[in-house]
Amino acid sequence: MKKVLSLILTLALILSVLSFAAADDLPTITIMFHGSNVTDDKAVLEKVNEYIADKVGAKLEVIWGTWGDFDEKSVKVLEGADKDVDIVFTSSWSDDEYNSFAKKGYFLKLDDLFAQYGADLIAALPEDLMKAATIEGAEGKGVYAVNGFKDTATQNTWDINVTLLNELGYTVDDVKEKGFFGWGEIFAKAKEVKGDSFYPFLVEPVVAERMVTNSIIVSGDGNANLLSLYLNPDDVSAEGPYGNKLLNKFATPEYKAFVEKMHEYYEAGYIDPALSVGETSNDCRANHQKDASYLIGTQVYAFGYEYSPDVLSRGVEVQFLPCTEPYMDSTVSQGAMMAINSASEHPEEAFKFLVLLNTDPVLMTLMNYGVEGIHYTLDEDGLVVFTDERANYSPWTNGVGNVTLLPDTKDEGKGFRESFKAYYSTGKVIPSNGFFFDPEKVETEMAQLANVNAQYALALDCGATDPETELPAFLEALDGAGMQAYLDEANAQMDAFMAK
Repeated sequence: MKKVLSLILTLALILSVLSFAAADDLPTITIMFHGSNVTDDKAVLEKVNEYIADKVGAKLEVIWGTWGDFDEKSVKVLEGADKDVDIVFTSSWSDDEYNSFAKKGYFLKLDDLFAQYGADLIAALPEDLMKAATIEGAEGKGVYAVNGFKDTATQNTWDINVTLLNELGYTVDDVKEKGFFGWGEIFAKAKEVKGDSFYPFLVEPVVAERMVTNSIIVSGDGNANLLSLYLNPDDVSAEGPYGNKLLNKFATPEYKAFVEKMHEYYEAGYIDPALSVGETSNDCRANHQKDASYLIGTQVYAFGYEYSPDVLSRGVEVQFLPCTEPYMDSTVSQGAMMAINSASEHPEEAFKFLVLLNTDPVLMTLMNYGVEGIHYTLDEDGLVVFTDERANYSPWTNGVGNVTLLPDTKDEGKGFRESFKAYYSTGKVIPSNGFFFDPEKVETEMAQLANVNAQYALALDCGATDPETELPAFLEALDGAGMQAYLDEANAQMDAFMAK
């Protein structure tokens, strides 16, 4: 019996050694995420690599790109054909923009891999998301990235400090009834109570403009956002007031009315001047939110944001008041994607990993929440309760993949994921969903217009300059930089798209 037991143990040891040796022989795939705050991933990757070894046939390494460094690093990887990075985050808004980088040949066309390995992934993702990933790339029409199933519809909302609002004697209904153009009375009361150093209106200027005018980002328009497409505020799936025509946003009566009111609010001391300066605007807004030192702000909303650490840590009651119903456009449907680097030497393993990440709750939870017992525990209701170690491992969940696979957290409450899916199932599709402006023919004009925009737009949007003098000067400079040629090309493409 002892000899048999000894033989069994010896065989087990041999199999274990062979298993480790096999694992060591597996290829390594490297993925580059965006927006992360991760300083220690050792325990997570140990578990991940144990889990994916036989399912993917590879080991995983991660480059945790942050909001500050991802754009520069990802572009360098792709333009340099760095074969050591297999999978890269891309989107409609990042510097490695999905459509343009696919067209330039930096992303692998995935249609054959979908046909061979992607059945489970196709079943897991909404049909509209899959459609949004189908574009004209370097290898023809097809899918060049895997969509993340996150907030699949855009909803711009007013971020309201309800605690302070109630202290001032107002309600959220008052904010809604008075509307943007009638908030002067409320802001004046806030300044009276909180003092001259308090700025009640906390805006991300370009977002505020879209919220007030009911316009949207046009994919491919670049960071300057020169174009506007106006929605029907009563029914976003119907044509807006200008149909499907793209406009110079700065030349519309809607924009003029917006900047005039913003200037009035700015001059009255309701807006922090630091918001009008590019180098300080984002940090200023983040700090005021963190300290709850505001009354009404702007927020591009995602379902459940009120349960996020960003909001809960403010220590006040916060409500988000929608400007429109949720809608799907190209910007949000291509808002978080994972592409395989065309220089990758392990495309099959990379794709298998993406399939597993977006269909398997175990892997998705590991990648997002970490290891149970280290980064989180489960309470008696099976809800996730994060430990202090979460501070060392906080990926940007919406940038990872299919968030509907994650377990509910204690802050979110039981049933949150089901409510999430139900909420986004109501999102309407705008008439031009899927449109992407290709500026290749007007790249010179685009660069010139971006320079003009940088000189005028932020200050006007924030109310820091007088639109009576600055807006005409801005429009004249845009005309001189080729705005009409830019518009003509954009609308020719839109007409062709809508005619399909």
